[in-house]
Amino acid sequence: MKRAGLMAASILLAASVLGGCAGGSSDGGSGKGSRITLYSPETPDFTKELAQKYQETHDEKVDVHYAGTNVLVNQMLAEKDNPKADVWYGGGGILPFEAAVEKGILGKYIPDFAADWDIVENGIKMKHGDGNYVGVEIFVLGFAYNTELVTEEEAPKTWEDLLDPKWEGKIQFPNPAASGTATLMVMDQMMRNGEDEAWAYFEKLVKQANSMPDSGSTPTKSVSMGEAHIAVGFDFMAYEQKAKGESVDFVVPDKTPVLVNPVSIIEGGPNEEGGKKFIDFLLSKDAQQIMANWYHIPINPEVESKTPLTLDNIKEHAVELDIDWVNANYDRVRSEWQAKFQ
Repeated sequence: MKRAGLMAASILLAASVLGGCAGGSSDGGSGKGSRITLYSPETPDFTKELAQKYQETHDEKVDVHYAGTNVLVNQMLAEKDNPKADVWYGGGGILPFEAAVEKGILGKYIPDFAADWDIVENGIKMKHGDGNYVGVEIFVLGFAYNTELVTEEEAPKTWEDLLDPKWEGKIQFPNPAASGTATLMVMDQMMRNGEDEAWAYFEKLVKQANSMPDSGSTPTKSVSMGEAHIAVGFDFMAYEQKAKGESVDFVVPDKTPVLVNPVSIIEGGPNEEGGKKFIDFLLSKDAQQIMANWYHIPINPEVESKTPLTLDNIKEHAVELDIDWVNANYDRVRSEWQAKFQ
C-alpha cells in the first residue's frame, strides 16, 4: 500500500449546483465543454472548493449536487435506468457505500494511486475488493469536549468512560435512527461486545444524554456553545470548531471506528471518463491539501494533516468492522433503536 418508496427528485434538486449551469451538459466524453456531475453530502463550501480547483486544472466543469446521504442514495436508485450523476463522494465513511454495492448503482474504478493498497490495512478497509469504491481521506469516531468545562485529564478516554455518573445530563450524541455517524457507534458496540451487552450499554448512555439530535454534527456544535460538555462525532467536526477559535478539543478513544470516506464512479453515468479523472484528482496533492485545510485526515503522504491526527498515529486505535454483518443488520439495528428509545 502507498501509505496509506423513493424520494422525489425535487428534494435533491433543492441542492446547490456549484458548477456553472449555462451552456453545455455532460456529452459522454471528457474534455473542454463537457461536465462532471458530482453527488455529495459533504459541506457545500468544501465541495465547491474541490470543484473549483478541478476546473482550474482540468478545464472541465463540475456540477455539485448537495443533499443528505440517504436522499442521494434514493436519488441514484430512482435514476438507475438513466443515471444523471458521474461520481458519488462521501457519506460519513464506507457503510452507505457498502450497502449500495448490492443495489447496482456503483461502477468499478480504482485509481493507479491506490492500485497496490491492501484492501484492509491495520483494521481500516481502504477500498472495495471488487473496485466499487476507494477511500480518499480518514474519519475517526470519538469525543469532542469543551475545554472550558472539561480538562484534558478528566475527558473520557474510552467508550465506557461515557457512563461515568459525572457526565449525566452533559453528553450529546446523534440519533442513530437518523444519523449514520451514530449508527456506526451502535454497530461498533455490537460487533465488539455482542448485541445484548450493547443494548444494555445504550440503555445507560441514553440516560446520560441531554439531547440526541438527528444531525451528526450538531452535538459537536453544542459542545462549542457550552450546551454539552461531551459530544460523540467525527474528528474533523471538532477540529473545525477549534480552528474557528471555539473551546473544543477531541479525544480518540482507545478502540474506535476509523474509516475511509470513499468516492465511487456511478454505473452508467453520462461522463464516465470525466468521472474517473475526478476520482484521480481527489487523491492528488491539490485535492488532498484542500481536505487537510478543512481538517480532514489526508491519505496522500505528500500532504500533512492540519490536525494532530494522521493515518500513522490513529491506525492503532482502529477496530476492524465486520462489513458483512453490518450490511445484513444495518437497517434492523436502526429500526430497533427507534423502537427502544423514541
